[in-house]
Amino acid sequence: MTKHQKRLSAPTSWPVERKGETFTVKASGGPHGDDGVPLVVVLRDVLGYVDSTKEAKYAANDRGVLVNGDAVTDVSRPIGMFDILSFPEREEHYRVFPDEGGRLGLTGISAADAGSKLGKIVDKTTVSGGEVQLNLHDGANILVEADDYAAGDSVVVDNETNEIVAHFEYGEGALVTAVDGAHAGEIGTVDSIEVTPGSSQNNVNVESEDGDFETVEEYVVVIDENFVEGGDEE
Repeated sequence: MTKHQKRLSAPTSWPVERKGETFTVKASGGPHGDDGVPLVVVLRDVLGYVDSTKEAKYAANDRGVLVNGDAVTDVSRPIGMFDILSFPEREEHYRVFPDEGGRLGLTGISAADAGSKLGKIVDKTTVSGGEVQLNLHDGANILVEADDYAAGDSVVVDNETNEIVAHFEYGEGALVTAVDGAHAGEIGTVDSIEVTPGSSQNNVNVESEDGDFETVEEYVVVIDENFVEGGDEE
């Protein structure tokens, strides 16, 4: 199997130039599915910390790159929405956030905020023993005893303990951001949810200071004010 990905056919979320070189690095298997961006692309094309895959491997092998609190040595490891990137030597921390056009972008955050990650609940199942398993947007799973959660809600998960430290309910009045589609990166408050019969996506009407917009339910993620502001950077 090839280790390269043609730039022209790369997912639109990948922050790479489409012209110039033909190929870029292909993401390895892991979270975020096909939308996951290889770590080396983030280090090279977004942050400009390295000039080559070789330099990226050196930085990673030196435990200089943390993703969601864990040291990562595989530079093709997929990076996706709401992941936390930390660089201990630089004392820098970033949250992956949607940029205009749905491309991956980074927001600087504090060391305290880097200790947890936001996840959207895409569905939930009951497992043996009666516990409820929450399935998150990036493929992560969390077991909870109390069934106080619903698909569409968001949770903040501590990177070290894997425990839920905050819960944001989805519904009218919720603060959301669009992570895909024509309004990716826009933030606003849910005004109304139009339930569509059958298997089609529900439509969500969002009020925003920059102009109201409509998108499908799949594209919205509930956040809070502190998340928008990126925390108090040190």
